[in-house]
Amino acid sequence: MKYTQLIQAFYNWYRRTIRNAKYRWLIILGTLGYLLLPFDIAPDFIPVIGWIDDGILVTLLVTEVSQMMMEQLNKRRVSRDSQTTADAPPIDVPVEETVS
Repeated sequence: MKYTQLIQAFYNWYRRTIRNAKYRWLIILGTLGYLLLPFDIAPDFIPVIGWIDDGILVTLLVTEVSQMMMEQLNKRRVSRDSQTTADAPPIDVPVEETVS
């Protein structure tokens, strides 16, 4: 049970910190450094076990960065669409009156 809580706490911390613009590049570079350096929690020279922690971190990094990119693209699209509709001239539509 403690390991599950520890993993969940790390995941929540990582996600919160990478979404903070002040620490984003520090977390990204730290993650890449962890992946490239031979010093790990589980050393890479141990087959399979040594690659699990790296795989988890790569998955976490790619997931969070892609989500942030998608959110940013959606914000730009909404901003662009709202500017386009605000700048557009009003359209007059003729209304036909029917006499009964």
